Parts: sequence; C-alpha cells; structure tokens
Amino acid sequence: MAPITIVALIIFAITYVLMLIFQKIRPHIVAVSALIFVALGVIASLKADLFGVGFFNTADGVYTYGIKEALSNIDWNVIMMIAGTMGTVYLFIESKMPQLLSDVLVSKMPNVKWLVVVISLFAGIVSAFVDNVATVLMIAPVALAFCKKLNISPVPSIICIAVSSNLQGAATLVGDTTSILLAKEAGLDFSSFFVDKASDGALKPGMFWVVQAGALASAVIILFMFRKDKAKISYKVETKVEDYVPTILLVGTVVALIAVSFIPYKDSAADGQFYKPDITNGLICIAFFLIGIIRELLFKKNKEIVKNAFKEIDYYTIALLTCLFIVIGGIESAGVVDVIGNVIAKLGAGSPFLVFTIIVWASVILSAFIDNIPYTATMLSIIPVIAAGFPDMDPKLLYYGLLCGATLGGNLTPIGASANITGIGILRKEGYEVKSTTFMKYGIPFTLAAVITGYILLWLIWK
Repeated sequence: MAPITIVALIIFAITYVLMLIFQKIRPHIVAVSALIFVALGVIASLKADLFGVGFFNTADGVYTYGIKEALSNIDWNVIMMIAGTMGTVYLFIESKMPQLLSDVLVSKMPNVKWLVVVISLFAGIVSAFVDNVATVLMIAPVALAFCKKLNISPVPSIICIAVSSNLQGAATLVGDTTSILLAKEAGLDFSSFFVDKASDGALKPGMFWVVQAGALASAVIILFMFRKDKAKISYKVETKVEDYVPTILLVGTVVALIAVSFIPYKDSAADGQFYKPDITNGLICIAFFLIGIIRELLFKKNKEIVKNAFKEIDYYTIALLTCLFIVIGGIESAGVVDVIGNVIAKLGAGSPFLVFTIIVWASVILSAFIDNIPYTATMLSIIPVIAAGFPDMDPKLLYYGLLCGATLGGNLTPIGASANITGIGILRKEGYEVKSTTFMKYGIPFTLAAVITGYILLWLIWK
C-alpha cells in the first residue's frame, strides 16, 4: 500500500471516530478533514521534497487533489434537492394538510390495534415524499392526542411512527438523503425507484416495491405486537386546512421530477439527443420552494413564515454533505476506496451472494450506531470497485442492498436514525423517558421483518 494511501486511510478513520464522539460538531470535523486532503493535494502539486520522492504516488499514478478537484466533487444537484425539498415541506406542514389527513384516518379506525398499524403505514407513505423527521413531527401529535383520550401510553405508537418513517425514506428519490445520494451515484431518476433498467436492458421492479413489501411485513409485526389493544376509538376531525397551495407545490415537485426522469443526462444520451443538465432535479426542487416563498412574501405578506422556512432547512446536513463530498474525493484520489473495495471483494470469496450479504447486513449493524449519511456516501464510492470484480453481476444489486441495510438498520436502536431521536424527544417533552430496551422491543422485530424481506426480494430481482 502506498504511503499516501496509508496516510489518507488514517485521516479518514480518525475523521469517522471523531464524528462518532463529537456528533454536534460533525460538519466542523469533516471540514477540517477536507482541508487536510486538499492541503496534501496542493503540496503534491508543488512536488515538495519534504515527504520524499514517491510519497504521493498511488497505485494508479500520482495523488493530485487540489482546490479545483475538491470543488468539482461537490454535488450541487444533491445539495439543491435537499434544501428545496425541505423548504417546500415546511410550507406543506404549516398548511396543516398532513394533520388533516391523519385526523381523517384516525376517525375511521375501529380500535387501537388497527389505528397504530394504519397510522404507521400512513407515516411511511408520507415519509416516501417528505423528510423523515418532518413526518414524525407532523404525525406524532395526532398519536399523542388519541392516546391521551384513551388514557394509554403513547410510547409504542410514537416508536412505530418513527421506525415506519425511517423505513419508507428509501422508497423514492426524495424520501431521504440516502436515496438522493444513491440516485446520483447509480445514475437513477425518480421513475427508477419504481421501474428500473437492469444492465442487460430488462425492466425490473425498483426499490419502491421492495420497500412496500418490507412495510407490509413490518405491519404484520406491529399487528401482532398490538394484538391485545382492542380499545374502541371515538375521534373527531378538528383540523382545518385554509391554504391548499403548499400541497399543490409539493405534488408539483414530485410530478416535475417524474416528468424529467424520462429525459436522459448527457452521459446516457445518444448522439444528437436532447439531454438535461446535471442539476435539473435540484433546480426543480428549488424552483417550487421559491414559488411558495414569493407567494408568501408578495401576496400574503407573511414575512414570518418565510423566515421560518429558511430556518427549517437543515444546514447542518448540507454542510456535512458538502465537506463529505470533498473528503470522499480525497480518499478516492489517494487510492483508499480501491483498497477498501478490494478487501470487501476478497471477504466475499468470489461469491456475488456473499458480497451482497456482507454489504446488506454490515450496513444494518453499522447504521444502527453511526449516521447513515456519511456511511452511505462513503460506501457508494466503494461499490463500483467491488462490482468491477464481478462482471456478470448487476451493480444495482449492491447499490440497492446498501440502501436497504443502511436505511433500515437505523431502526435497531434509538440513536440509529434522526426520526427515532425526534420521536423520543417528543415523548421526553411529554414526560415519557424511553429506555433503549423499550425502543428495541419494537425496533428489532420491525427491522428484521423489513430487512429480511428486502434482502430476499433484492436478491431474487437483481441477482
């Protein structure tokens, strides 16, 4: 292994350890790491004698990673999609449409058992198009309300809403940051999550249907766990929606993303064929958000909601991802990605099934304890290296396996996903302290049901 590769691997490992220890300042840690990789690239370009001849040589050449290369690794399409979608979702939440839909569902349910199952499934459906944390914030108050009326603990219901929200984040392009990252790396568009094209040209069911199968399997688990809760429900719909425009904007975003998914990018367009810019999806998400903001500002004169909409954008995640793109570009240039990819391929002993199994279940275990965004972003750069060792295997088997494990694995523990942390935070404010063992009582069976279902289906579809 080349010296620069060893150094880069050490820096990357330290970065991850520090992110685990100091979670509140993760963007700052990754920013420092990014600066180190760029500094090494600048030094390499100056051919400094300080490190000796050959220090910056990698297996594929010389480590060249300056400022220009670092900036080119930032995926602005991903950044714009996250910012735009979060802004529009805030307007959607403020319109109270999600609460109205939840109220209607609750009023139609015969007892607690079916209510928890249906409201969990509903949370999942919403989360396929809305950020997971936002989904929990929207639907948890409804669960709290009916639990207070029935004088029962809201802990199980809120946990089920949180884990269901996290599950469905993998169903669509805009459901979760991990899905957006996957789409960028694997060349997927909105429609690819429903029907995707295999390497041999055959059309196959996309991730959406795999997630729905997992959701149904986990719903059976929820139904079994709440089988004794047969208390009758009497619930009155009280929420009123006075502004339907945010709903139209959110639907418009989804429809526009579907529409442009049929237009190829430059890399996949035929000679002379019209193609879309790389930042098309990001522009769409930003555009619909800006329409909502301009309307609030100029026509409704509501400066407060405009201010809050910009506040609700997750700048923490955006900063983390921006710096992480630079770090991943640095470790790629230093040859670290190739080393990790080859190690995983060797662990697979030449078996696509074994490699697929390792990626899915290692992702489940790791994402139960670490943030799945940096983990997924790193692994997405490693998968092409692994796939290169299996020319007869469709790389999408590993891409989807990673998404399945990394997204659903977070449901094993209360700290494995932001949606879980949010749900527990809501319960804490209501005076309920949730132990890890209590959370895992629901999280582990739910996760195993969903992951095993997805694991089997993905292999059968993409093997």
